[in-house]
Amino acid sequence: MQLPDENIEYDYRRLLAPIPDAWTPLAELQAKHFLAPDKLDPMRTKLNAIRGQIASERELQNPPAKLQPLQVGYIDLPQKLLDQFRRRGEQSELGKLNRIATRIRENVDRFIVLGIGGNHLAGRVLFEALGHNHHNEMPAKMRMGRPRLYFEGNNLDNDSVQELIELLDHNCVDPDLPEERWGFAVISKSGDTLETAAAFRAFRAEASRFYGPKSEWLRKMIVPVTGIKGKLRELAKADGIADEDILTIPDDIGGRYSVFTPVGLLPAAVVGLDVRALLLGASAMTKRFLEEPFERNPVLQFAAVNYLMTDEHGMSTRVMNVWNRKLEAVGHWYDQLVAESLGKSGRGPLPVTAVCSRDIHSRGQLHQEGPRDKVFNNLIVRQSKQPPVMIGMSDRNEDELNAISRKGYPDLLEAAFRGVNEAYYDGARPAADIVMPNISEHTVGQLLQMLMLATAVEARLCGTNPYGQPGLETYKSNLMRILRASPNLPKGEVRDAAKGM
Repeated sequence: MQLPDENIEYDYRRLLAPIPDAWTPLAELQAKHFLAPDKLDPMRTKLNAIRGQIASERELQNPPAKLQPLQVGYIDLPQKLLDQFRRRGEQSELGKLNRIATRIRENVDRFIVLGIGGNHLAGRVLFEALGHNHHNEMPAKMRMGRPRLYFEGNNLDNDSVQELIELLDHNCVDPDLPEERWGFAVISKSGDTLETAAAFRAFRAEASRFYGPKSEWLRKMIVPVTGIKGKLRELAKADGIADEDILTIPDDIGGRYSVFTPVGLLPAAVVGLDVRALLLGASAMTKRFLEEPFERNPVLQFAAVNYLMTDEHGMSTRVMNVWNRKLEAVGHWYDQLVAESLGKSGRGPLPVTAVCSRDIHSRGQLHQEGPRDKVFNNLIVRQSKQPPVMIGMSDRNEDELNAISRKGYPDLLEAAFRGVNEAYYDGARPAADIVMPNISEHTVGQLLQMLMLATAVEARLCGTNPYGQPGLETYKSNLMRILRASPNLPKGEVRDAAKGM
């Protein structure tokens, strides 16, 4: 168990309506748009019941139709992987993942992750949060030999695919040289998502051309991550990729909840992140969720506060203010988690990610004086990873910064944070804080598990199933129908044809 000062906390006190000494226009606005403290007390019984329901759902072998789909494997997965690794070592799922990641890391200089939705965002959130901001531009020695990492197969953008292929063609000439080899993971539970399947064809053809269609390297440099059965697994086997080189996504975990499956852990391991520390952090958050009372339970607090602000105060836009650029991908990952889990039956908040202080200069005016339909969750990190960059004295003071010459960037960011949140408070704009002590594998593991569990709790509060995405299936079926009906039409004609179908 981590020490208390390593815990992630949720501080919502500034979002609660204060008891005014006298009536003022601001007091009236705060009473209307902030959360009344007495609203939380009746929620505790309901929250405990939902926590018990979610705990019991983990044990259901044949869930009733009203609960299906029920994809709750992510709750216990971190601890299960750790326990299995302790018992079986290299023969465990985590041992297998580490073996494949080590083979990739030791033999290639560039590694591509093909996937979309959660299959794209899981790896990206870990890489961006925990890796160096300029990892791919650093020489191999500074990367400690870890491959450069790229993400593709998450769009139908012709130029993006071609430009990545062009990069490989230019830099990867001789497959006998480790510094010129490349490989990729293809991640799809079913294997029938068009964006990823099309990218797999394109990069498989490039790899075959580079290594040679009968080269042993060809099979070693492609890592399928897929379901227990499906098109991708069958295709991988047909290509001669052995079962021990295919990583499995559990049946009981959906894409947006898959960050602690091989979907997220393989890219993390390939670039040398500590996957066990990630799992330990996630497992610690699950334990807090299941055992701690509301007062010490950030999962229940976050779910309750955001549910009430959306359901009772009409805050239909949920802004994640990220106060460290390394965590921007966390915001985008959470956008999908909320949109696909809560956006059903005509309900659900609109998730938006903003990086501060950058986006204060683009959206700050709207946030401060626009429609009162937003609740702000600040994601803040108490301790910087790098030494502070200082302002310093200068013999030219036209910018008038000598007065703050002894301050560094952390001081500037803290001042910006306080200034923005004072403005929110004085403008009756509700805001709360997710507080991370630092950015590490352990704290990021806590954070992502907290947000997944809180989303499941909030969905149950809404009477919504947090799993599955039936609305997306309509798009996917329409897409394939249009392609098969008119595969070679230019853009305008495809658009017109789609209108008439």
